[in-house]
Amino acid sequence: MAAIPDGAMIVRPCGPEDIPAVQAIYAQAVLTGRASFELDPPDIPEMLRRHAGLVGAGFPFLAAMRGETLLGYAYAGPYRARPAYRSTVENSVYVDPARHGQGIGRRLLGDLIAAATERGFRQMVAVIGDSANTASIRLHAALGFAQVGVLRAVGWKHGQWLDTVLMQRALGQGDAVPPDPR
Repeated sequence: MAAIPDGAMIVRPCGPEDIPAVQAIYAQAVLTGRASFELDPPDIPEMLRRHAGLVGAGFPFLAAMRGETLLGYAYAGPYRARPAYRSTVENSVYVDPARHGQGIGRRLLGDLIAAATERGFRQMVAVIGDSANTASIRLHAALGFAQVGVLRAVGWKHGQWLDTVLMQRALGQGDAVPPDPR
């Protein structure tokens, strides 16, 4: 498929009005894919709750749009709940399967990195479901992520054991100086 020219696609903050389309993309990923380790897709009210929680806590949540059509979405959320992790985020990027290979994921992840950096986060971690997910691994590597580990057979989905690949990149000053107090 040909790439979508930047002029035909915009990336903007994802709002509550986008959540039905977000939920549809995510539900398909949960039901047919191995990127998410959820087994049952959350409904729209649950996705609205998750969106409000992330945005309300100051995390970026982005939507890639062409006209009124949501092509994909990306967000950063807490890497772990303990307060010492407060400068580190975990990213998620999902693209409508009919739109794979058009540069949407790359644009979303690039804009997400910029948005997380602007908010003062220092590290971004990708926990990639399924070590066979070479498209996601290549995407993250192309945007400066390094593979830092593989957790073998930590998930069981679709009748098979799945690994997770851990990738990480520094944001802003990374670990060169202490984080801003929050």
